[in-house]
Amino acid sequence: MGCVFCEGAGGEILWEDDYCRAVWAYEADYPGLCRVIWDRHVTEMTELDAAGRNQMMRVVFAMERALIQVLQPDKVNLASLGNQVPHLHWHVVPRFKDDPHWPFAIWGRQVREGGHPLPSNFAMDMRHTLDQLLSVKRGLI
Repeated sequence: MGCVFCEGAGGEILWEDDYCRAVWAYEADYPGLCRVIWDRHVTEMTELDAAGRNQMMRVVFAMERALIQVLQPDKVNLASLGNQVPHLHWHVVPRFKDDPHWPFAIWGRQVREGGHPLPSNFAMDMRHTLDQLLSVKRGLI
């Protein structure tokens, strides 16, 4: 069996470079859920050299900042699990007090129905914001 992140984008590509891609992985209950996926098949952060780890986290932090700017969520959750898809990737999940699992983890106990609506220009705004944040070679996001 192949790897879904080696064989496909893993969502709608919002930004990418030679090392990783930032994608919108639309989920019905969490429509703003995004991922940052390393392009080469590795399973753990420690398989990357220092420059690779820095680049991966730079993009994760930019994705977090972009979601905050575009959606103004109550919280953003970051997680790198990889148990079901053992290919290095980070989930970047905007959380809202009206989401189905708030205040629990998105895989935890559901306490209400529905998901938080996204603006119709979400993907375009995220692309623009990520481009701005990641165009700077050095510095804090």
